[in-house]
Amino acid sequence: MGFTIGIREMRTGARRRARASVGSTAVAEYTGLWGWAVVAGARAADGVCSCGDAGCAAPGAHPLDFASEVPAGATLDTVARTWAEVPGASMMLPVGRGFDVLDVAEAAGRRALARMERMGLPLGPVAVTPQGRAQFFVAPGAADELPGLLYRTGWDDAGLDLRALGPGSHITAPPSDRGGLGPVRWLRPPGLDSATPPEARLLLGTLAYLCHRWAAPCG
Repeated sequence: MGFTIGIREMRTGARRRARASVGSTAVAEYTGLWGWAVVAGARAADGVCSCGDAGCAAPGAHPLDFASEVPAGATLDTVARTWAEVPGASMMLPVGRGFDVLDVAEAAGRRALARMERMGLPLGPVAVTPQGRAQFFVAPGAADELPGLLYRTGWDDAGLDLRALGPGSHITAPPSDRGGLGPVRWLRPPGLDSATPPEARLLLGTLAYLCHRWAAPCG
């Protein structure tokens, strides 16, 4: 029996190391290639958050308080060592440093992305969540500027399903699971031509128009 238990422990350890290796590879890409910090996030199953708080307000969708942040530009050794401490954790990106986020309904976001690509407008990465939200990466400061930008473009009283995420917010990074509902995915992945997010004002008019035009999908 002791031998059987030992084999089980070895297999469990091997699975944990494999998960840590896969996770650290993705973390290294975010920190090394794109210059974004990464922090370990909670996971959720059947509405229960891995943080252990029975009253968690955002199961599987928040950073773990005890986890160390992996800074942008971290070495591979630092990434591997830090991520090995949180096997199976989701990857979360702090907002408000290298980018802010414009968050809209997925239906409007997909139409806006297609339109802006046809127009040749500069675009950053765009992610989509299992909750049906499209998240456009824009230059830092957009969260503070959004009310004024909406006012100047005449969309401030339109009741748009459009919000900006800035400092203090975190988003789940693809391909991590969010809230136990499934993985976050890229609609437009980061690349050499899109890792630097554009100014929000270049995208806001199209996003606002399509959120208004497709009010039913947005709501």
